[in-house]
Amino acid sequence: MKKVLFTFFIAVVAGMSASAQGYKVTLITPSYSSGIAYLTYHWGKNLNIQDSTAVSSDGKAVFKGEKNLVPGIYAIVFPGKNLTADFFVDKEQDITIKADTTKLEEMVVTGSKENVLFQQYQKFIAVKGSQMQKAKMDYNTAKTKQDSTMYEDLYNKYNKELNDYRDKITSEHPESMMAALLKAMKEPPYPTKKAVTHQDSLDNYYYYKSHYWDGITFMDERIIRTPFFLPKLERYYREVMPQDPDSIIKDLDYKLLLARSAPEMYKFLLNWSTDEYINPKYMGQDKIFVHLFDKYHNQGLTPWLNEKQNEAIKKRYYMVVMNLVGEPAANIDLVDSTGKTTSLYDVKADYTVVVFWDPTCGHCKQEVPKLDSAFKASWKAKNVKMYGVLTEDQKPAWVNYIKEHKMGDWINVYQTKEMEKADEAAQRASFRQLFDVTMTPTIFLLDKDKKIIGKKLNLEQLNDIINMKTAKGKS
Repeated sequence: MKKVLFTFFIAVVAGMSASAQGYKVTLITPSYSSGIAYLTYHWGKNLNIQDSTAVSSDGKAVFKGEKNLVPGIYAIVFPGKNLTADFFVDKEQDITIKADTTKLEEMVVTGSKENVLFQQYQKFIAVKGSQMQKAKMDYNTAKTKQDSTMYEDLYNKYNKELNDYRDKITSEHPESMMAALLKAMKEPPYPTKKAVTHQDSLDNYYYYKSHYWDGITFMDERIIRTPFFLPKLERYYREVMPQDPDSIIKDLDYKLLLARSAPEMYKFLLNWSTDEYINPKYMGQDKIFVHLFDKYHNQGLTPWLNEKQNEAIKKRYYMVVMNLVGEPAANIDLVDSTGKTTSLYDVKADYTVVVFWDPTCGHCKQEVPKLDSAFKASWKAKNVKMYGVLTEDQKPAWVNYIKEHKMGDWINVYQTKEMEKADEAAQRASFRQLFDVTMTPTIFLLDKDKKIIGKKLNLEQLNDIINMKTAKGKS
């Protein structure tokens, strides 16, 4: 059974109900006379709850709502949550399901023409799948080459029959949900060109990428609530697309433009991409989130989100917009232990490592000495300077730590309480907001013009980038 989700991820599923008319799904089952049944929909690998209701003593459960369901593949989850039964929801939304859980394969769905095709397909694939499985098992246990060939031919025959059956549905019922789903389920064609040169490999990649969405239109909302659309989308943006932010931005904008005529698809794509890049997996991809905020969220194009959701997205935007990779870092004016003000932009160096840290932080106690060792052993000779910023009100401990670990070669600075109050009074962004300091240590690498080369780096990443940059400069 699919995993059933009893909570929703708020930024993804918000506002996913369709236009008002209403739905009614009636379950009639002799298998239960009590308990709670659930109306769920497919979402990636999971089933998410749309509605729930009690089963009456005569084995009936009625799910009703004032707004239409978003079309897609839905499932009844029977009391006990051990059994499920799939069915289609499209334009017809007064549906009756008669199901005996001892013979679920004989379930009957009425009130929806789409389910006639779906049930025919399920019965056909059950038979054909069983035949293919048996042929595969016989092939694996075959003792002669002749038998192996026979079972392989049988498997290929059954597989062709299955594909022919699918093609027949898509050709005879091109506008049906079954056809849309079968097209979407198809794997993109693999290039047949043998990769001899690097250009051959590139040609194969571009061929595969250009055909990845064959059969899927981003103007068809029905494929959202299926088991395969979300994994396909995730794989495309995580593995198939180049991870360059500008490439992803261009691609997302195009798909969102296509989806403008399909409101639920538009919501789905914008919600998913916002969630995907609000805390990206790769450095620099927060540029995508900033673009989504500027072009969509901040233009009032997400009316389905509530005030709390909008505030969370807006808050995150202001934490990252001032520290994008490739852009100039914000200047900060802080003081050292003697009271002398030292601006970040006053630091003259080919590279500046900015470390936000706290002497009482356990992770800082591990990492800061390692950073200092690398600085003294290698980076200092490459005209790298360390700009260390105290993040908490721990000045005595900070001064002692600097002395004990002989970090006098660093530019060690902190913000006085008076400076902090002045920022608050003037409603100026703090250094925490300007550099997205939510944990310590937080490490940035800047070039000589104070443009951000990398952020949220660990020691190994920092060392690799410095070595690469300085080696490139010598070549």
